[in-house]
Amino acid sequence: MSFIKEFREFAMRGNVVDMAVGVIVGGAFGKIVSSLVADVVMPVLGILTGGVDFKDLKIVLQQAVGETPAVTLNYGAFIQNVFDFVIIAFAIFMMVKALNKLKKPVEKVEEVVEPSNEEKLLTEIRDLLKK
Repeated sequence: MSFIKEFREFAMRGNVVDMAVGVIVGGAFGKIVSSLVADVVMPVLGILTGGVDFKDLKIVLQQAVGETPAVTLNYGAFIQNVFDFVIIAFAIFMMVKALNKLKKPVEKVEEVVEPSNEEKLLTEIRDLLKK
């Protein structure tokens, strides 16, 4: 089997295509949620904390010297990413929960069918003949 044929079979498997779609949609979803955090949640959180912009929070470990930039510990960016993660994880949890509700098998209600008059009469005749 040639290498190209093997690769084509691998790439065209259902799982690989599904995974590729998931990665692409996940990337787009991540951008939407990151925008939600950066453009909606963080400004409100900044107002609640007195106008603090989390992206600007940092500790200077070493001052800038000449052309060399300062060495900083950017813990504000870390806080921003933690908020991104929590909101993305919550959104994915809610989406999976909703999908699981849709996938739940619908319980089949078995109808109790009343036997017809003919069946009842035949059953009585059978029972009488047994006696």
